[in-house]
Amino acid sequence: MEKIAALPSTVRLEARISPDLHTMVKRAAEIQGSTMTDFVVAALQEAATRALEQAEIIRLSFADQQRFADALVAPPEPSPALTRAMTRHDKLLRPE
Repeated sequence: MEKIAALPSTVRLEARISPDLHTMVKRAAEIQGSTMTDFVVAALQEAATRALEQAEIIRLSFADQQRFADALVAPPEPSPALTRAMTRHDKLLRPE
């Protein structure tokens, strides 16, 4: 039986920063009572989460916003294909 190698639980990340930034990060970590590593990891995770959340936000132009609001207020009639799909859906969920 072949043994599968386990994936590492962590990976290393290296970055070169200015001495001034190093001093600032070290001081900030001390103020929060954490190590520099813990401080940097927490800040990096927060920044990455924020960047991903912002990328997923739908951004609409004013004209798009108006079309969306109009469609909510006065939705178009369902197409024949949608009508057929709704009929089939009803038959599947409510057998006679």
